[in-house]
Amino acid sequence: MIMIEFKLLRQLKKEPFSQYKRTGDVTVQELKRMYSIYQIYYANTRYEIFERDFLEKTGVFFIIEPKNKQIVGFSTVMERDFVVNGKARHAFFSGDTIIEKQYWGNRALTRAMFRYIINFKFRHPRTPVYWILISKGFKTYLLLANNYYSYYPHYDEKNVHLKDFVESYCKEYFSEYYNKETGLLNFGDDYQPLKADVAPITNEMREKNSKIAFFEIKNPTWVDGTELPCIGELRWSDLYRYVNRFLTKSTSVSKHDSKLRYKSRNLHIAADQDTKVA
Repeated sequence: MIMIEFKLLRQLKKEPFSQYKRTGDVTVQELKRMYSIYQIYYANTRYEIFERDFLEKTGVFFIIEPKNKQIVGFSTVMERDFVVNGKARHAFFSGDTIIEKQYWGNRALTRAMFRYIINFKFRHPRTPVYWILISKGFKTYLLLANNYYSYYPHYDEKNVHLKDFVESYCKEYFSEYYNKETGLLNFGDDYQPLKADVAPITNEMREKNSKIAFFEIKNPTWVDGTELPCIGELRWSDLYRYVNRFLTKSTSVSKHDSKLRYKSRNLHIAADQDTKVA
């Protein structure tokens, strides 16, 4: 499995590059470097909990700064199946994802996940595969919403068939923390929430990005550490579109963005009127 990027090219361009390592190959020094980044951005942290959670994972994507070969970000991953309507579904689960602020916007992690997803799909060619993730902040949600075609919850109210998949894996793996009414996971006071000043959501961001606005509507208590469970589905047709998007991705604004902003404002109004939302 080729999980190492074209390092020489990235180094010549002085761009961060990505590298995948299985959990058992990660050194203590690398793990402590990961934790040093993690504790900058997350509250209520302890190394013992971080280490225990990491050892449950399958592997980790490192984002490496080329000049000093220093780890500047990472995203953990765990391969696990879940059952929907009595049938096992192949999935990989994203754990902690954090990148030092000066490297936000870099696409090294996107490239790493792109290679991993293709490899994972080829390992399970006859059935759809799924990306399970729980979002503490909007940046994690955007990794899904900006790179998948079939995912849930969707800011444009699509793919409602995947709601049953989300509820199934939440009941299977997070039953004591899942609130079906709110659709959120609450791991309690001992959980490590993202620090409120790390990635705040401003009015300008709500107006300009319907996906961010939607995330906040679905998870209004994210500052307190509640997580929004999400899922992405990948079929061969999605893979083709995924590759095409990756190769031709444009920064232009979608022609539907005005309509989505209008829908987002309506959702905000509805959320404000719904007293059941925490």
